Amino acid sequence: MREEFAIESIVPIIIQIVTGIVGGQAVGVAVKSAAMGQLPKLLSGAIGGVAGGSILGAVLGGAAGADPAAGGAMGGLLGDVVGGGAGGAILTAIVGAVMKGR
Repeated sequence: MREEFAIESIVPIIIQIVTGIVGGQAVGVAVKSAAMGQLPKLLSGAIGGVAGGSILGAVLGGAAGADPAAGGAMGGLLGDVVGGGAGGAILTAIVGAVMKGR
């Protein structure tokens, strides 16, 4: 029982980190003027992914009172993917703009 709880709580964070890194790398490729190395893109993407996924989950209501039979689990997964990718992309773009301005 306890192992299931740990896995259920860590999987969304892993999804947010991975999709945040993907979003950050996509912005790094699309915006060539943001002179960043791989490490800043990876870190800002991962941090932005977790932040974006958490913010989107809070805005959409998360699991608070959600009925799992009504597709709450899939909505949560989709929210983690979208929020993670968007958060990673946005934070990477911000970090790239700040680093370029220095």
